[in-house]
Amino acid sequence: MNETHPDKRTDYLTAKQLADHLQVSETTIHRLRRTGRIPAVYVTERLVRFNLKEVRRVLAKANDRIGSAGDSQDEFVSPQLGFGDLFEGFSPSEKESSTDNGSDG
Repeated sequence: MNETHPDKRTDYLTAKQLADHLQVSETTIHRLRRTGRIPAVYVTERLVRFNLKEVRRVLAKANDRIGSAGDSQDEFVSPQLGFGDLFEGFSPSEKESSTDNGSDG
């Protein structure tokens, strides 16, 4: 009685299915979800599904934003940390650098 029309059906995927579809790791999908970069539907507290059309729309929009920045990288801030972020403001003192050359005292 309850017929589902293929064009009106919404595809909800698991993290693994979405990862396979986007050719990324499942960890990447969860990281994007946690940071709010892709939308997710919480069926229960631990059960998460992803609307394929919404994820595609959001990723395309983000891709357009990056592409429209052109050569200017000042507008785009990557959510991924690099070594520079981890050691920002870190500069070894002269005392530490003198002990790093192998002398014990």
